[in-house]
Amino acid sequence: MITVLTGGTGGAKFIEGLQQGIAPEELTLIVNTGDDLLWWGLYVSPDIDSITYVLSGMLSKERGWGVKGDTFFCMQHMGQLGQPIWFHAGDRDLAVHILRSKLLAEGKTLSEVTAEIADKLGVKARILPMSNSRVETRVLTPLGELSFEEYFVQRWYQDPVESVRFAGAADAEPAPGVIDAIVNADLVLLAPSNPITSIGPILAVPGVREALHKTKGRIAAVSPIVAGEAVAGPAGILMAAQGLPVSVAGVAQAYQAVPGVPAGGLEAGGTKFVCAVGTGPDDVRASLCVPTTTPEATLARTIAFFRAHPVSAVGVASFGPLDLDPASPIFGSITDTPKPGWSRVDMAGPFQRALGVPVAI
Repeated sequence: MITVLTGGTGGAKFIEGLQQGIAPEELTLIVNTGDDLLWWGLYVSPDIDSITYVLSGMLSKERGWGVKGDTFFCMQHMGQLGQPIWFHAGDRDLAVHILRSKLLAEGKTLSEVTAEIADKLGVKARILPMSNSRVETRVLTPLGELSFEEYFVQRWYQDPVESVRFAGAADAEPAPGVIDAIVNADLVLLAPSNPITSIGPILAVPGVREALHKTKGRIAAVSPIVAGEAVAGPAGILMAAQGLPVSVAGVAQAYQAVPGVPAGGLEAGGTKFVCAVGTGPDDVRASLCVPTTTPEATLARTIAFFRAHPVSAVGVASFGPLDLDPASPIFGSITDTPKPGWSRVDMAGPFQRALGVPVAI
C-alpha cells in the first residue's frame, strides 16, 4: 500500500501522474483540510475536492482546480445579488459543496462524507481528510490575519507574510484510518505540495509525525522547490517567512520542523558532492566537498559527514537523470548516465537507512 500526504494543485498534479502506474486500490491519500472554508453558507474543502476530481477524471486541467467544462451561472447571479465572488465555484462544483454541507448537517463526519462523495463519483482510491476536527491555516500579514484562501485567492498572495499558524491543530485528532495508513504503508510519499500550508497542517495534527517515525515503510518527499524557486505558487515566500531556506534542504527541514535543529543539504554533481549542515543560508555549521569517484566511496564519505554532524532531515539535489516516479522500483535513483558506475544508483535510500531521518529529493 502507498500512502500519500498531499494538498494543493501541486499535490493534485502529482496524484494524476501517480495513478497512471499504480492501481487505485493500492493508494491512500491523506489530504490537507487547513484550507477548508464556509462559502455562501456551504462547507468547501478545496484540496479534498481537487483530489476527488482528479481521481474521478473530472478535474479541469486548464485551471488546475474545479470541474472541467463547468459553468458559472450561479456565481454570476450571486455577484448580481451583491454577494462576494472572489472564490470561484462552478455550478457542478457547487453541487458537491451542497451535498457535503447537507451530509455534515445530518451529523456525518467529514471522513464519512468524503468517502460517500468519492464513491458516488467512482473513485476507487481511499481519500482521508487529515482530521475531522476543524483546523484552519491562518496567515499573518500587515493587513492582519487572513485565512489561507483569503491570502492565496482573494489577495493573490501579494501581501508580505509575517507568520503562519494552524488554528485548532493542537486540539485536533487524526481522522479514522490516518495513523494506520501511515504506519502500515509500504511506501509513504509527501507530494510536491506547499510544505508550509499544504503538508504543514497535516504534520501539525497530533500523532501524524509520530506515525511517520513508527512506519516501517520507506518515506520519500518530492520537493516543490527547484533551483531555489517554487515551481508555482507561494511556497518559497511562505518558507522564507518561516525562516527556512528556499531549497530542497529547506523542504526537508520544514518536514522535520524542529526549531534550531540543523538540516543537511547535498548537491550531488558529476565531479563533486557538496555537503552542508545548518539552519539556513546564514547559519552553515559545517560543510564538506567530496570528489565524485565510485558510488560506494562517495556515498560512504557523504554519509559519514552527516553522521558526524547530526541533522533533522536531508535534502538531496542530484545530477541525473533521476527516476522520480514513486511507482518505480528505482524511485530516487539515477537512471542512465554517462558517468561510469553511477547508473541505477539510489540517491535517497542510503541516507534514510543510515541516518534515520526524512530525505527529500
